[in-house]
Amino acid sequence: MEGTVSNSEIILHILLSVGVIVIAAKFIGVLTKKVGIPQVVGMILAGLLLRFIPWFHNFGGVETNVIYNEANKFITYMAEIGVILIMFSAGLSTNLKSLVKSGIKSTIIACMGVFVPFIMGTIMALCFWGFDGFGTLNFFKSMFIGTILSATSVSISVAVLKELGKIRTDVGQTIVSAAIIDDVIGIIVLTIVLGVSSGSGGYLAIILKILAFFVCAIVGGFIIYKFFSWYDKRHPHSRRIPIYALGVALIFAYAAEKFFGIADITGAYIAGIVLCSLSDASYMESKIDINSYMFFSPIFFASIGLKTNLSGMDSTLLWFAIAFVIVGCISKIIGCSGVSKLLGFNGKESLQIGYGMMVRGEVALIVATKGLSVGLIESKYFTSVILLIIVSSVLVPILLKKSFTKEGKALSN
Repeated sequence: MEGTVSNSEIILHILLSVGVIVIAAKFIGVLTKKVGIPQVVGMILAGLLLRFIPWFHNFGGVETNVIYNEANKFITYMAEIGVILIMFSAGLSTNLKSLVKSGIKSTIIACMGVFVPFIMGTIMALCFWGFDGFGTLNFFKSMFIGTILSATSVSISVAVLKELGKIRTDVGQTIVSAAIIDDVIGIIVLTIVLGVSSGSGGYLAIILKILAFFVCAIVGGFIIYKFFSWYDKRHPHSRRIPIYALGVALIFAYAAEKFFGIADITGAYIAGIVLCSLSDASYMESKIDINSYMFFSPIFFASIGLKTNLSGMDSTLLWFAIAFVIVGCISKIIGCSGVSKLLGFNGKESLQIGYGMMVRGEVALIVATKGLSVGLIESKYFTSVILLIIVSSVLVPILLKKSFTKEGKALSN
C-alpha cells in the first residue's frame, strides 16, 4: 500500500542514523578538542554537516518521508534523555559543602554574573525585535535571550587555572565557587522565565508553583538522601546505586514538569544536588557519564546542529549574532569584575574573575534547546549561541594566561 512502511524499515533507518550521528559527533568533537575548542562544538558541527547529506535530512517520496519522521522523533527523544543526564551529572558533581562555605563574596559575584548578562541580553534583544509592552511575546523572547547569556561554563577556566597552578589561589577558588552558584541561580531564572512566559494561571499561581516545587524538592530530597545514605553504607560501590539514582533523576524530571510546570532539566539538576553529598556521588557520576558520554550526549549536541537552520541567515541575523557575542562577553566581565572590585579584589584580580566567568558551554545550549521546545527561540538563533561558545572558549584561555603571566613577571621583577 502506497505511503506505508514496515516497522523493520523504520528501525533499520534509525540504527543507521544513530550510528552515523555517534561516530561523526565523537570524531569531529575530538578534532575540535585538538585545536583548543570544546568537544561540544565539534559535536554540533557534526550535526550541521549531516544536514547537507541528502539521505539523512531531505528524503524524497512519501515512504521515505515517513521513515525520516519516525527517525527524527527517535533522535529527539534520545536528545531529551541526553540533556536530562547531563544536568543530573552536573548536579552530582556539585560540591554542596564547598558551595555552602564559599562565602558571601562568591555568591554576590555569581548573582551579578547572572543579573547583568540577563539585563543586557534582554535590552539587546529588544533593540532588534522592538519593545511592544511588558508581557508580550517579544518581551518574553528577549528575556529568554538574557537567560541564555546568564549561563556560565567553568570547565575551560578550571583547565587553564590548573595548568597555570592558580586553581587554589583566592581568585581560582572564587571563580570555581561563583560559577557553581551561577549555574544554580541560572536554573532558577530559567524556571521563572519559562513559568511566567507560559502565562498559565497568572503570575501569582506561577510563583506559588515554583515555591511549591522547591518545598517538595527539599522535603522529598531529604527523605531520598537519607534512604540512599543508609543504602550506600550497606552496599558501597554497588552497581545498583547508579541505576536507582538514574531512576530518581528521571522521576524528578517528570514530576517537575508534569505537576509544577517546571522545566524537566531543573528536576534532574535538583535530583543531582540531592545526591551529591553521598560518599558514592563521584561513583554514581562516573557511571552516569559513561552512558551520557558514549551515546546520549553525542546525540543531544549533534541534534542541535541538525535543528540549526542556516538558510535563514541574513544581514539582520548576522548583526544579531555579532551583538549577542559582544554582549555575552562584556556583560560577564562588567558584572563579575565590577562587583569583585567592590568586594576588595584589586583591578587585575577583578579582571581575572571576569575572564574566568565569561565562558559559555553546554548549559547555554541546554537553555536554548529548552527555549526552542516552548517556542521562545527559533532554530536559526542557535547559530548565535554556537558562535558565542566558540569565541568565549578561544578568548578565555588567552586572556587568563596573558593576565596571570603578566602578574608572574611583575612579581619576579
